This record gives sequence, C-alpha cells and structure tokens, in this order.
Amino acid sequence: MAQVKEFSVQERLSSLVHLQKIESKLDEIHILKGELPMEVADLEDEIQGLYARQTRIEEEINGVTEFIEQRKLAIKEAEALVKKYEKQSNDVKNNREFEAINKEIEMQQLEMKLAEKHIKDATDEIGEKAIALEKAKKNIAAKEGVLATKKNELEKIIASNEKEEKHYNKLAADAREHVESRLLTSYEKIRKNYRNGLAVVQVQRDACGGCFNAIPPQKQSEIKQHKKIMICENCGRILVDEDLHKSVEIK
Repeated sequence: MAQVKEFSVQERLSSLVHLQKIESKLDEIHILKGELPMEVADLEDEIQGLYARQTRIEEEINGVTEFIEQRKLAIKEAEALVKKYEKQSNDVKNNREFEAINKEIEMQQLEMKLAEKHIKDATDEIGEKAIALEKAKKNIAAKEGVLATKKNELEKIIASNEKEEKHYNKLAADAREHVESRLLTSYEKIRKNYRNGLAVVQVQRDACGGCFNAIPPQKQSEIKQHKKIMICENCGRILVDEDLHKSVEIK
C-alpha cells in the first residue's frame, strides 16, 4: 500500500476508473436479482411471525381446553356432593339440618350451572380460535408457496451469474489494492450516496456523466491535464475525461 502514494494523478484516476467499471459490472448482476433478495428476506420474516402466531393460538386453545377439563371435573365433584347431601337429607333430625343440606345442594347446583356456562363460553372461544388457527395455517401455506417460487427464481439467477460474479468480485478485490486508501474511502462514500453506484464518471457532451450538470471549458481543460483529482461541484462525483475513461479496460 505504501507504493500507491508514489502513483501519478493519472495512474490514481485510472485505478479508480478500473474499480468503478468492475463494480458497475457487479451492480448489473445485482440488478438482475432485482428486489428478490429483499423480498425473500421479508417473506421469511413474515412466515416466522405467522408461525409464532400459530403457536400462540395453539397454546391458547390448549389453555382453554385445559380450563374446560377443570370445569368438567368441578361439575363431577359438585354432582358427587349433591348425591352425598341428598343421601344425608334422608337422615336429618330437624328442619334446621334439612334446610342447611338443601342450601348446600342449591350451592352445588349453582356451581354446576356456572361451570356449564364457562364450558359453553370456552367451547365457543375454541371454535373462534380454531377458525383463526386454520386461517393462519392457510396463510403460512400461501406465503411458503410464494417464498418457494421467489427462492427458485433467485437461485436460478444466482446460478446463471455465479461464475461471472465471482470473477468480478476477485477483480474488484484486486483493484481495491491499487487504490490509495484515502481516495478509496472517498470513492466508497460517494458511491453509497447514489443508487446507480457511480462515483467516478466521464465528462460527456460538456457535462458531468452523473448529474449532467454543465462543466465549464476551463474545468474540462484541467480534467484532461490529470494534474489533480477533479470533483463535480453539483453532485460531488469524481470527474475524468473521456479519453482516460475509454483507455481503461477490464477483463
């Protein structure tokens, strides 16, 4: 890296143009993928959320089912107590004992009715949750079908461009080694600012090749002299002349 500092401005510009052209090729490959990588990731997150919802509904159904079983058990216990009290009523000695037993029987019968109401309400709740569960399962199946299709499309694109992408990735890594670190930092910062990834552009038809802002003749002359790194005053991209840009080729 220490030798990079000895390069001339023209060599430094050439190394930047070389890197830009390579990474523009990589950008073209990424464009072929389009929004598929993001769509696949979003679908995977959505499906994960749907599975979490399905699990939550199933747990709620299990909880309500357990509650129903508890209420059924309470009814059996109340029925057993009613039978016990009815048997005891045959052996009462006075009205006070008879009334006390009848009161206990009535309380247990009320407990049974309340438990039956709880069971009915809980059963209705399970029915609603079962519908929601079925809907969640269908939604998951539909989303997984879409995900499988998009993954298949993405895998085909990746497979068809894998060799070329690896080639340009290697070239890009090698090209970065020949760019001065400070200049590389500026290049990367500019590149991130624009969706098309163009940080180094040529002057075409007296204008910046990035933002198409007019470049004065004097500045164009300075750009052609390769005495210093020239920046577009409008968009901040690094400017090079057309001849230098054409002279740089990639494998």
